[in-house]
Amino acid sequence: MSLLVLNQQEVEELLDMEGCIEAMAEALSSLARGEVHVPLRAVVKPPSEDTFIGLMPAHRGGGVPLYSLKTVCVMPDNPQRGLDAHQGTVTLFDGETGETRAIMNASAITAIRTAAVSAVATRLLAREDARELGILGAGVQARSHLEALRRVRDFARVRIYAPTAEHARALAAESGAEAVGSAEEAVRDADVVVTATSSVEPVLEREWLKQGAHLNVIGGRPPTMRELDVATVADSAFYTDKRESAENEAHDYRDALEAGAIGSDHIRGEIGEVLIGSAPGRQSPEELTVFRSLGLAVEDLAAAEYVVRRARERGAGVEVDF
Repeated sequence: MSLLVLNQQEVEELLDMEGCIEAMAEALSSLARGEVHVPLRAVVKPPSEDTFIGLMPAHRGGGVPLYSLKTVCVMPDNPQRGLDAHQGTVTLFDGETGETRAIMNASAITAIRTAAVSAVATRLLAREDARELGILGAGVQARSHLEALRRVRDFARVRIYAPTAEHARALAAESGAEAVGSAEEAVRDADVVVTATSSVEPVLEREWLKQGAHLNVIGGRPPTMRELDVATVADSAFYTDKRESAENEAHDYRDALEAGAIGSDHIRGEIGEVLIGSAPGRQSPEELTVFRSLGLAVEDLAAAEYVVRRARERGAGVEVDF
């Protein structure tokens, strides 16, 4: 049996953002149609550690059945080492025989597919006339989101805030954006906002947000992912990639629910449901929309399959007997 091995650089070269955006749209549509099985991730977190390992399996049936498993270590101190906080692998298994078909770097998969999903949500939910983008965070996800969102909206101005000012300045310099001195300055008057932090407490306030803004909320430190305040969740048309994941893992959503600020029906829809027309999208130009991204194994499966297809076409990676 032959096993394809792909390193981080190869995955980054093969997983182009434009192609990944379309692959994520199809993956989320497939989820909404019930064509894939995606259980909640399993997290192993030692009591005395700030780090953990997550296991994210998925299965797709049909004519070409496939299993996937992302095994990812989340190491919050890695950015200080110049490393991505997410380290691990994505493995693909033949859905008929169980044979291992491919294994690849998970950091690149996670960075690119997460931003691509936010681009799908932004394309669906943000106002067509959105011209200002505000980003909280200046790490791997902030960088990939800036690339992805520029593909779906024509931003005239981008403002970036990060607690470490030199990180914000560096990202701003390389991307033609503007580094600012506070979170409020970054998001006030922004048409689209990205929160890409490792915070366990809200990083913005409802009063800072422009009428008609769209938020992509992708960060917060698992397993207590939290970046929004209760008022923002309550005032928003709230979307996610999977209801079950939001109900179990999105603690900003859970905070609003437990405070009685929202009901159990507050999630208007999954992004895949909007794509296939079974849930409504934005209802008015003035509406505040939120996409709470949790990151799903089906996204890893689809991104990895796309990478393998392009690797076979180009002869990339290393084939080993396994």
